[in-house]
Amino acid sequence: MENTVNKLDDYMRFHQLALSVRGQRQQLLASNIANADTPNYKARDIDFGSAMSAALGKTGAARDLSKTAAAHFSQAGTVAGLPPAYRKEVQGNIDGNTVDMDVERNAFTENALKYEASLTLINMQIKGLLSAIQG
Repeated sequence: MENTVNKLDDYMRFHQLALSVRGQRQQLLASNIANADTPNYKARDIDFGSAMSAALGKTGAARDLSKTAAAHFSQAGTVAGLPPAYRKEVQGNIDGNTVDMDVERNAFTENALKYEASLTLINMQIKGLLSAIQG
């Protein structure tokens, strides 16, 4: 029975990690939008592909999505063990703020759509499993 649970976990792991990384990216993008008028605020973002590779253990980066003990601390301010990068300045601003609202809104919307697509895929996987179990 335990082997079956492990196989089911492995089957769902990719989308679970994708949702986690997308959720953390959404928080970064929301923070950028919220600080659009903050002087000297530097917009940050992550490379989703690199973060997923780190989360799946395909790179040497430290994983931050799972811990071996509840007492372990997360690496503050990281997404799947990778620190967010500062976004390249598109247009200079007199107060030193690098947030471009058009870029942020587009990235926020794209990330939200991909998050919803991942949820849809997980729902389809679960429905497929249920129909296989029920016959």
